[in-house]
Amino acid sequence: MKINQSFLYTLFLSSVAAIGGFLFGYDSAVINGAVAALQSAFHSSSAASGFSVASMLLGCAVGALFAGNFADRLGRKPVMLATAVLFLVSAVGSGIASGVFEFIIYRLIGGLAVGAASVIAPTYISEIAPEKIRGRLASLQQLAIVVGILSAFLVNYGIAGAAGGSAQPFLLNFAAWRWMFWSEGVPSILFLGLILLIPESPRYLMAAKREPKARQILARLIAPEVLETTITQIRESINHARKPRYSDIFSGGSILAVVWIGIGLSIFQQFVGINVVFYYGSVLWQTAGFDESKALLINVLSGTINIISTLVAISLIDKAGRKPLLLGGSIGMALTLGTLTVLFSMAQLPGGEMKMSSGQAIAALVAAHAYIFCFGVSWGPVVWVLLGEMFNNRIRGAAISTAASAQWVANFAITMTFPIILASFGLFAAYGLYTLFAVLSIFFVLFYVKETKGKRLEEM
Repeated sequence: MKINQSFLYTLFLSSVAAIGGFLFGYDSAVINGAVAALQSAFHSSSAASGFSVASMLLGCAVGALFAGNFADRLGRKPVMLATAVLFLVSAVGSGIASGVFEFIIYRLIGGLAVGAASVIAPTYISEIAPEKIRGRLASLQQLAIVVGILSAFLVNYGIAGAAGGSAQPFLLNFAAWRWMFWSEGVPSILFLGLILLIPESPRYLMAAKREPKARQILARLIAPEVLETTITQIRESINHARKPRYSDIFSGGSILAVVWIGIGLSIFQQFVGINVVFYYGSVLWQTAGFDESKALLINVLSGTINIISTLVAISLIDKAGRKPLLLGGSIGMALTLGTLTVLFSMAQLPGGEMKMSSGQAIAALVAAHAYIFCFGVSWGPVVWVLLGEMFNNRIRGAAISTAASAQWVANFAITMTFPIILASFGLFAAYGLYTLFAVLSIFFVLFYVKETKGKRLEEM
């Protein structure tokens, strides 16, 4: 009975932290259905429109870079509270924006929240979860992200359908795209309220020399027979409670090898092009010949496949391990992206327009969703799990922040370059580039990634 209560309590805490991941996914994907409407509403150029989509990612990089440091100084819980507030401000502000500059400011604020959530949620979950189920609980972060993405797609599809288009008037005569952003306020308020109910991370409390409180929380999370051993291991790994510093990730003037591996994981996760599907999905499928309604519906299918693959990953990650899932995912992505490259190349006309036969369109849909499945069962959840557990207690905050910040910079690079490559060369060139990175990721996993399955955080 005690074990069941401990598991349920751990699951509750992990689920609350993972709402940050839900908002991460929702905030990232909600703009997907509004790109064309924003360009029309603000009379912006393609470049300005592209930057309004990608601007959030600059905020993400900054939020991720500093969130770990603030979390090490102030605690995980205060940073999560601040993140919830930023999500709410961004949701309201993005919807009331009257010009592209104002919109970009609010998207940057949302980016700060997304970047912070990308660091704090996996950190908090990894620090409260027992090692035997840590992979599955840490995967809740990615599950929450993909549920957030699907929820945004469903809301966008529903609002646009009810209004007759994303640029058309909806409730109270406000344009539909504004309601798409305002809808994010509901989960933001929920996240804010639930954070008030959860305790601080016991490992942070130990580092802050608040051992009695840490002991009290750990007693609810782990079995009594391992409580003293766990506390001793945490105490020793913290290295006499010296406050973490960014300089800890350096040795001899260079970044530690394990941090470089975390950075590499983050960059490859983005360079395989997954967020092109989720940021520009409606644009991508309209370019391939589908109308707006069908393109938005395909987004819903993409989000559903993403959730299914993440659930598969959660069931496998503590059995198969992290490295085998990454390797299998890389091989699968290389094959499916290569297929898309060939299909888009065959469909491109001399003037740059796309014309796909029904057979080619179906093949592209199948290949794209097979690619999403391969990513969702591997690089999607596994990278976040590894970043939450591959670093020791002393460097975890700074190392995760550095790796996550690199991820958002890579995401920005992919997001900004896609419309340029699309306009200059076509879809086949973009997907050819993503195929190359998927192939390179195979060798990166083989030679540099270490397995962390079943190891205590204090063993890292």
